[in-house]
Amino acid sequence: MTIQEFRDYMASGKPIDDGSPVHLMFHKLSQEALQITAEINGKYHTPQELHTLLEKLFGREIPMSVGMFPPFHTDCGKNTVLGERVFINMGCKFQDQGGITIDEGALIGHNVVLATLNHYLDPNKRGGMTHAPIHIGKNVWIGANATVLAGVTIGDGAVVAAGAVVTKDVEPNTVVGGIPAKPIKKIEL
Repeated sequence: MTIQEFRDYMASGKPIDDGSPVHLMFHKLSQEALQITAEINGKYHTPQELHTLLEKLFGREIPMSVGMFPPFHTDCGKNTVLGERVFINMGCKFQDQGGITIDEGALIGHNVVLATLNHYLDPNKRGGMTHAPIHIGKNVWIGANATVLAGVTIGDGAVVAAGAVVTKDVEPNTVVGGIPAKPIKKIEL
């Protein structure tokens, strides 16, 4: 299976059965991601060196304006798309098999978790998974230690408070917080 075939399968929304070709691709991609993130996290890199490693990790071109402070962890990497001026702070963890898109100007705080996978509830099939993409809009700010779950879209200009667990879509220009995250207020422009 090629990376593009993997991306296409994941975009289809079909489930992943334990031992299936796409599940085996997960394992292959995770080993590559572990190797690249060990290099990213193991020593200092200039911004240009880090950019080169991120393009290798994500398997695509990323804008030169993307910034990151390692450490950074992912168990795939090949299904993340980053826009201009995205900044990812220290300690973030992306489970991106289901697809993560982060639009321009978004700020991702310390230790944020973006999780696109869920295991089957049936304990006899627990190795299988469902998935849904995460989409983070333009100029979103996600605070430290927040978690965003599969299938969530965060609208342009929204703010996710530190420590929130986002289980549902967030309207544009809205502040959400809590577990599960709920609207706190609208951002007046």
